[in-house]
Amino acid sequence: MRSKQGSTATQYFWGIADIFLEREDVTEGKLMDFPCLHVNGNFFSTCDHRSGDLIVKLPQARVTELIDSGAGEAFTPAGRTFKEWVLIKRRSKNAWVELMNESLAFVARKTG
Repeated sequence: MRSKQGSTATQYFWGIADIFLEREDVTEGKLMDFPCLHVNGNFFSTCDHRSGDLIVKLPQARVTELIDSGAGEAFTPAGRTFKEWVLIKRRSKNAWVELMNESLAFVARKTG
C-alpha cells in the first residue's frame, strides 16, 4: 500500500511506523485516502502526504493541550476541524513515537 502512495515527504513517518507495524494488532490502512495505521481496525495515526507532518488521534483535551502549547495544530482538512486529531509539524523521533503510542492506546481503549 505505501509503496504506491509513499513519497519523500512521508518517508520519515513510515520509518517510525515500522516500529508499530511489528505489533500484531497494528496494520496499514487508509484514512481519507491517506495511508495510515490502524489498531484493531481503527485509525490512530497517519501523516499528511504532501508535507509528511504527523497526524494522530487523541482525546480532545489532549489535542487542545498540544495546540495551546504550540506543539501541535488543529487538523482541518477541507476546512473542517477534527476535534480528536492533531497535526504535529516538528520532527522528533522520540516525540512522534510517544504521541503515536499515546494515540494507539487511546484508540485501542475506545474500541477495545
